[in-house]
Amino acid sequence: MNETSTRDQIVTAADMLFYQRGFEPTSLADIAGAVGIARGNLTYHFKAKDELLAAVIDRRLANTAAMLTAWEEAGDHPTDRILSFIHILIMNRAKIMQHGCPVGTLCNELAKLDHAAQTDAARLFTLFADWLERQFIQLGQGERARERALHLLARSQGVATLATALRDEDFIRQEVALMTEWLAGLTPAAH
Repeated sequence: MNETSTRDQIVTAADMLFYQRGFEPTSLADIAGAVGIARGNLTYHFKAKDELLAAVIDRRLANTAAMLTAWEEAGDHPTDRILSFIHILIMNRAKIMQHGCPVGTLCNELAKLDHAAQTDAARLFTLFADWLERQFIQLGQGERARERALHLLARSQGVATLATALRDEDFIRQEVALMTEWLAGLTPAAH
């Protein structure tokens, strides 16, 4: 196993465990075990858990930016791109029902811990909000674009939270349909 792939495997395992178990309860030994390496090998790459958390947040930011770019390239119209955001709840429904939204759960946990990395984790929400705002501007929402972006982001987080509590796939589908209907009401008839 070369150094780059070991480091990547550590970040991947940490990302998964922080999502599934939470940041605080996950130990470096848990992460090393998930990768199949000794804890000493893990600390060669990451001296502290906070350093590993920073790498996980950086990876999530990069992956989110890549996903948003792909939606931008795939969608001919801002409505199509916003629908990609809405439908992520359906695509990830099993994970969401089991563990919640990976962004929301991490931000909530770090805020409760008053962890210094909470601000960095919140950049994930900012990335989504800024992207959605641009889509709503292109949709002709002008001064209300930021408001619309934050409304949709908040609603999707609420759906994820309730889906975790209720474990009800029909609820997710119903809420996605309502968000889609709301978006259709904002879309010019020409589309």
